[in-house]
Amino acid sequence: MGLLSKIELNEALKTLDGWTVLENAISKEFTFDSYMDGIAFVNNLAQKAEVHNHHPDLTVGWCTVTVAFTSHDQGGVTDQCASMAKIADSLSL
Repeated sequence: MGLLSKIELNEALKTLDGWTVLENAISKEFTFDSYMDGIAFVNNLAQKAEVHNHHPDLTVGWCTVTVAFTSHDQGGVTDQCASMAKIADSLSL
């Protein structure tokens, strides 16, 4: 699976709610009603990441979690990053 071209990346972003490009990754900040809700989200996302073998960079704050997906091996965003972003969105509902 190769890196997305700029055109492909822009098309992928159209299908992702609130995700932005940050350096060589796609990123989104999720907000939660409580700190523990954010931690539950992180745990659920970590389980999905293990299944798909594509792990995000996570920053946990007070009632917020910032998620970034990139392919560290390839140095940028792939289709798998976009797929995992959709999974992250579905877990935050």
